[in-house]
Amino acid sequence: MRTTLFLATILAGPALAAVPTPPRPVTDPTSLVSPTNPAAAPIPLADLALTRGIGSAAWSADGQRLFLVTNFTGRANIWRIDAGGSWPVQMTQSDDSQGDLAVARDGRTLYFDQDSGGDEFYDIYAVPTAGGDPVNLTRTNDATEQGPLAGPAGIAFAHKLKTAGQFNLGYYDTASGKTRLLTDEKDPQWSWSPVAWIDGGAALIANRSNVDGSAAEIWRVTLADGKAELVTATKGKLVAAAGASADGRIIAATSNAATGQSQAGLYDTQSRSWRWLPPTPWEQEATALSPDGRTLLVRDNVDGRSALSRVDVATLAVTPIALPPGLNSTVGAQPFSPDSRRLLVLHAGADTPSDLLVADPAAGTSTAVTHMAMASVDPANLAKSQVVTFKSFDGTLISAIVTLPFNLKRDGSNPAIVVPHGGPTGQSQDSFSRTNAALASRGYIVIAPNFRGSTGYGEAFQKANFKDLGGGDLKDVLAAKDFLVASGYVDARRVGITGGSYGGFMTLMAIGKAPTAFAAAVQSYGIINWRTMYRDEDAFLQAYQRSLLGKPDEFKGVYEASSPMTYIRNATTPLLSLQGENDIRVPRGQAQEVADVLKAKGNIVETIFYPAEGHGFQKRENQMDALVRTIAWFDRFLK
Repeated sequence: MRTTLFLATILAGPALAAVPTPPRPVTDPTSLVSPTNPAAAPIPLADLALTRGIGSAAWSADGQRLFLVTNFTGRANIWRIDAGGSWPVQMTQSDDSQGDLAVARDGRTLYFDQDSGGDEFYDIYAVPTAGGDPVNLTRTNDATEQGPLAGPAGIAFAHKLKTAGQFNLGYYDTASGKTRLLTDEKDPQWSWSPVAWIDGGAALIANRSNVDGSAAEIWRVTLADGKAELVTATKGKLVAAAGASADGRIIAATSNAATGQSQAGLYDTQSRSWRWLPPTPWEQEATALSPDGRTLLVRDNVDGRSALSRVDVATLAVTPIALPPGLNSTVGAQPFSPDSRRLLVLHAGADTPSDLLVADPAAGTSTAVTHMAMASVDPANLAKSQVVTFKSFDGTLISAIVTLPFNLKRDGSNPAIVVPHGGPTGQSQDSFSRTNAALASRGYIVIAPNFRGSTGYGEAFQKANFKDLGGGDLKDVLAAKDFLVASGYVDARRVGITGGSYGGFMTLMAIGKAPTAFAAAVQSYGIINWRTMYRDEDAFLQAYQRSLLGKPDEFKGVYEASSPMTYIRNATTPLLSLQGENDIRVPRGQAQEVADVLKAKGNIVETIFYPAEGHGFQKRENQMDALVRTIAWFDRFLK
């Protein structure tokens, strides 16, 4: 414990003011208690790998059926079930991932997007809802089209050239089979996305958003001529639409303009006035407007746990929707049923794999219409989680999700794993993770910290690591380890670290800047060198990187200080790297750079490249392989 605390102190540097976050009590680490469960046993890794997920979902036009993307077969394909639950019927078959479902107004066609080998360059496809051969509608080699939004006579979507950073609005006319662009964004830091058709399909409500998610504007775009009119915006702030009434008068939106924290409200385009829900210290967002325009759906994200409420558009009366605690979120572009009475909800918890629920808010009921987990993945035998809060080096409050195994002794002998999330503009939530469940069922305490830069804790906190990646946020991660050690359960010499994407970056930064803090590390598609990353990555990601670090030539010192390559030669921790061959977000060269440097200095290092995979592994055999390798690595060096 002394070694870890010493490292955190050395890295902290001079005292700084705490970053403001929502007020909440600090957790006493000794209040953590490992529950007793005589039946607890390691969950079979094969069963965890076979736990299916849900990528997208949509109602049929008559509300009688549901379409969903799931990996029942080990591939993310499209299936169909009855709205009340039934045996699933497979509709498509492909080795490539499919998602973003949208049903045509006449109910006969289902639209979706699909990439190739994980390369994240999508085309828009159509398949008959009764079954049949999928047809590639857009068929472009030099662009990506994604997020279809079905209108009366065609489909709107987000369109990006391979050579461009920005997305524009695209439109496919189903009668002519022709595609055209509705907008012509010049700034690669800004992108457009369709939200809702209005005025009988004559126009769209769309968002124009900054690449880092810190600012957004709401626009009205006319279909015939692409004329774009600004509806509402606050310079430098987030004002984003989530839905609109059929006549375009009422827009459901989220903004952080008033308090720096996201808040849901309704904008009247006729009177040009806002009506806001009462402010809350926690993140609140408008997620959908019902087809009849009478109900606003709102999600409250309270410290990593989320709940849904329905709001009466006329009165702003808020009624919580009865759902199990944990992570409750909408799924699909329009979670409301066509008659506006039911909702599609994705529910999960640390001890509960994701399932699709159909909720009836008026009746206060919800029914699971899927069961995605194997029988052995039973909540009764899965480790439980809790949200904790601790102070970091500068007094900033940091929250984390702790998953505590059963039957541990408080004798300072147990291993633990720190799991930083991706992003950095992301958040660890109280949801299901195959890796965390596998580790916890094998006696590892798992902590997933929401370090500075995370979403959910306000604008100031989200921006607190800009041009300081791997600085203050890494100190927050080290403080998470200190918190576990202070609980009395953990051996400070037997703590590992793992993460993907930015979590992989944090893993690499940790073993370089704090080389004695972690005894084993597993990083997946993490950034080692921001300069070569910028050279090799997709133009959209280049724009995102500029928002976090600035331009490489203008901020050379920032790039050097924020790159694990600057420190990686100090690393002594055994490292496993997992990487997709076709990753456009973090190209394979990043993992190769890590391997080359550490092998040259004689470190224990292993690097696995998965063919036909992108940023995250979609094929079940690769998910299984990555999980088995991760557990074996930690068992080898921590047990």
